[in-house]
Amino acid sequence: MNTNEEKREFSVALQMNNFRTALLGFERLVERTAAQKRDERLGLFTQKEDAVDYDKFYEAVQELFGPEVKNQDVKCFYRKLCNNPDAPMDWCEIFGYFCSEEDVLASQMDDENLIFLVSRKQRVVISGSRRRDVVKCIVKIPQLDLLIAASQKGLLTVFNSQMRVQTSTTVTDTSWITGCDYLSQLKRIVATTERTIIVWDYKAQGSSQENYFTIKPMDHCLLCVCVVSLPDQLCRDDILLGDDGGFVNKFTVNSEDFGLKQAKTKKKLQNQVLDSKNFKSVKRKLHNDWVMKIKYLPALNCFGSCSLDSVHSLVLDSLKRLEDNLPVREFSMPRGANTFCYCVKANVIVTGGDDKVLRLWHPNISTKPVGKLVGHMFSITEIVTNEKDQHVISLSSAKVFRVWDIQTLSLLQVFHDSQGGPGDMQIYSMVYDSNHGMLVTGSSVIDMYPLTRMIQDTKQIPHSHEREINVMLYNKTFHQVLTICSESMIKVWELETGLQIYQILDPHGFNVELTAASIDEGGCVFATGAYNGTVKIWDFGSGQEMKVLPEGKDWKEEEHWLQDLIFLKPQEKHQYLILALERNGKIKMIQGKEEDIFLTVIWELPEVVPFLRDGNRVVRLRTSTKSKNTNIPFPDVEVTLERKLSRHANNPAVSIDVNCIDLLQLEGYNLIAAGTLNGVIILWNFVTSTVTEVYRPEDCFTVDPDLDPKRFRINDILFLFRAHECARRSSQDSVCSSSQCDSSRGPQSSKGSKQSIHDTEVKGENTDGMEGEQQPVDKKQPGGSSSAEAQPPILVTAHEDGHLRLWTLEGRLLKDMLPFTKHSAISLTSLYTDSCTRILLAGNVEGHVILCSISSFLDPPHDEKKFKQLLSWRAHALEIVQLVYVEEKQVVLTASTDGSVRVWQALNGHYCGYFGQRRIFDLSQTIDFILPCDVSEYPIEIKEESKFTEKKQKYEYPLIFDQQRWRKMSSMSLLFKRTPPKAFEVEQDFKFFESLSSPKIRRYALEGFITENREAGIVFGSLPIYRVPSPTSLRFLPLIGSEAQRDSLDILSGKKKGGHVQHERLQGRRRSLKRHLVPQINLASSFFPSIPK
Repeated sequence: MNTNEEKREFSVALQMNNFRTALLGFERLVERTAAQKRDERLGLFTQKEDAVDYDKFYEAVQELFGPEVKNQDVKCFYRKLCNNPDAPMDWCEIFGYFCSEEDVLASQMDDENLIFLVSRKQRVVISGSRRRDVVKCIVKIPQLDLLIAASQKGLLTVFNSQMRVQTSTTVTDTSWITGCDYLSQLKRIVATTERTIIVWDYKAQGSSQENYFTIKPMDHCLLCVCVVSLPDQLCRDDILLGDDGGFVNKFTVNSEDFGLKQAKTKKKLQNQVLDSKNFKSVKRKLHNDWVMKIKYLPALNCFGSCSLDSVHSLVLDSLKRLEDNLPVREFSMPRGANTFCYCVKANVIVTGGDDKVLRLWHPNISTKPVGKLVGHMFSITEIVTNEKDQHVISLSSAKVFRVWDIQTLSLLQVFHDSQGGPGDMQIYSMVYDSNHGMLVTGSSVIDMYPLTRMIQDTKQIPHSHEREINVMLYNKTFHQVLTICSESMIKVWELETGLQIYQILDPHGFNVELTAASIDEGGCVFATGAYNGTVKIWDFGSGQEMKVLPEGKDWKEEEHWLQDLIFLKPQEKHQYLILALERNGKIKMIQGKEEDIFLTVIWELPEVVPFLRDGNRVVRLRTSTKSKNTNIPFPDVEVTLERKLSRHANNPAVSIDVNCIDLLQLEGYNLIAAGTLNGVIILWNFVTSTVTEVYRPEDCFTVDPDLDPKRFRINDILFLFRAHECARRSSQDSVCSSSQCDSSRGPQSSKGSKQSIHDTEVKGENTDGMEGEQQPVDKKQPGGSSSAEAQPPILVTAHEDGHLRLWTLEGRLLKDMLPFTKHSAISLTSLYTDSCTRILLAGNVEGHVILCSISSFLDPPHDEKKFKQLLSWRAHALEIVQLVYVEEKQVVLTASTDGSVRVWQALNGHYCGYFGQRRIFDLSQTIDFILPCDVSEYPIEIKEESKFTEKKQKYEYPLIFDQQRWRKMSSMSLLFKRTPPKAFEVEQDFKFFESLSSPKIRRYALEGFITENREAGIVFGSLPIYRVPSPTSLRFLPLIGSEAQRDSLDILSGKKKGGHVQHERLQGRRRSLKRHLVPQINLASSFFPSIPK
């Protein structure tokens, strides 16, 4: 026995020594790897054979600790070591026990990440309340966004959406108020005291002390009240009452009972007492104790009442059971129930009472609860639900709140109200305000606890990076977002949750700014480019560096500044091809093979702008003789022409460098489109070996000191091409018309179903064109294209002048559009389209996002009316750098120079959150309408013109009479002209026509006032009306224009004064002057315009 114990102790000691030795070896391995990573960040590391990569690190860990170590745990540890070599490391993390989980748990339990932000609690003190008064009942009216509070000693107060007192009254009754509710049909407020029913007209004018009715007497002491909301009842409301005798009473009140029809005459209502026997009422004893709470549940079409009775604790049944003696559905629980609530989505009833247990019941199963929530230490007094988030909030008599997840039955938050003295220990009422995301409680004051997400989304400044964003990319494979800031920090985020996965600090070395990046089609690797011309390829999953293009020895600073990177489809496997655009306008191809560590530049596109400037619209290309790589999509080419000296010397002040590029490498197309700083669009076609000047603005090569030199600049360019499989899709995948989208002007627009932005736009298509014409549109094929063949690609350009222009490859302008935003002509910075080219997104300098529908426009004949702007909203206060549309989630990602990356719903422009916030994203649910703290503009939805509005006459602004110009002119020279002037002289000599001027466009709305002609509207009705009198000098005036004179006489004949006399006098005069008249000119009404008094 002793020998076996000694052997066992010896083996244990040996294992401990071996483990200690393994720990020492592991510490040396970590120190060596950390030192290598530090050198790599500083650019001092040289590649050696004994360099530690992940494979060698994993093999060394397995040798130290055995094969039981999991690969994923080692990978997480290695990623943490690479991201921050100076961070403290623990050997427990190798075995999956991460110390960081404690930090994650702590952050989750942080005040900022809880459901309700208790630190932002707001308090409202009821002014004018009596001493030692408490708020006995609180009711929220969602449809009116009003809150009703009833104090125990008779003060009824109505608060508006800003929690400001709208009106109030004091009930002069000896009994205390026990409850209140809102009569939806009568538009009145009902309150109950211990012996009476109060009906208050809160909108009545005059004294607020005498505008309520009192219904009494009552048989028992009333304890609770609720209103049955039935929309089919007109001018009638049913009131349910619970009393201390266990009875449930139903009172029916009509508008005739209170003489409410006379209230429309604005007569002052008197404080009248009505007899309760004159009202239709029924009651039934359902409990053997006090009725504590009564509610009507419209979703179940029944009422519910709870009591302290242990046998008949909760009764849930139809209103018909109050009129007969049939059995009712009863729920029993120990010591009864103080309160209950119903959750519609989960279809459960939650009850709570003196036994301190929350029970969840199915409405149709009364024998046993489906779940229990235990945790309260005192009696449960109130329960409310948050339907949107599926939360249940319970309150105990010790003022302790608990927030539960009704789906998982888990506890989410516990907080208590620590303020107040011993006399303020009880909270009498509680309600959840779904309109504003707030929990409202009533005691001696009214406290409001806001949701954390409401404070985070509206009060905190969004920050994803400390500096401005340079690049934002979306990985469709992993559903992750990559962002790079000017501080050269790479961050990778999870789109579903918004949590950061990993980050890489100074990836190209210390203080080297990253300016460009790209993700390959498979999503496994990404490339980054810096201002010094270096390029690196990284593994997206682990963040490990794979290949690098080092900086050249002879390179000058910022000479090879990389502006854009695009991954190409390689012809061979195990190689990477990247198209790079430098800021100096040069386009080059970078190749990386699997066996090579370094990247190499294999060719550079020749400069063709000088040849195009010489007048050659098409320049031929040929394969370079130096080219050795044949298996590449874009071969090395050179220009066939020789440069001739142009008579137009090159002006160095004109920037002709390429500013943006895009490529199309699909279905036989091998194209590169480039936009220059001076507005020239260049198309490289490697199939036909040509370079074409698609468009050149006028005077783009000349310098005008009075004009902005950047006015022609193209900030972004994009190919719009619908692939063959996308062209075969039915019209149900096209973008919805704006008439089908939800309204986006306010919080109420957050309602609605999960409508897709790719719903059919048939309704929008039918409104296009002239009314009554048959449109040649096939309903099964959007845009009228009956064939499923892919159409030629289209180019779209975003310009510095704010215009969005669409071109064919031949250079024909299809659409020139100035997007509608709050301010026009804002420079566009970024473009994006979805995989099937159904929508087009654009961002501008002022932070606006423009959403357009282009699904039907791409089909021939490219009708301009089918290019529709659907939506625009302000996403940032500063310039948008890049934007992305995620199709599967129907959200838009925007990155700005303000350092934030934000998420928006593409359907209506509602704000979802930003990357870096503590609250996890929830993109699956409809969100409340909120705005970031730096944005104050509501989204603007562009409505289509209906075919009925086309019938109305479209007015144009006419010339208006200018009083100042009239006073400055003298009419004496015009009145006594002897010879009739010629037609062209009349227009110059007439004083009246010389006094007409164009209306001044005002930035503010015109104020309405009483006009001469109300039917003409506020603009045309405001124009002065000129009357022409009949002076004696009229006979000496030359009358020119027979037709005009006839019209003038017709007008004059309609006057009441002297109309017929004037007509008879001028009949003979008309015949004598007929042969001397100049056509279509009338002078009589022009010389004597009388100013209206």
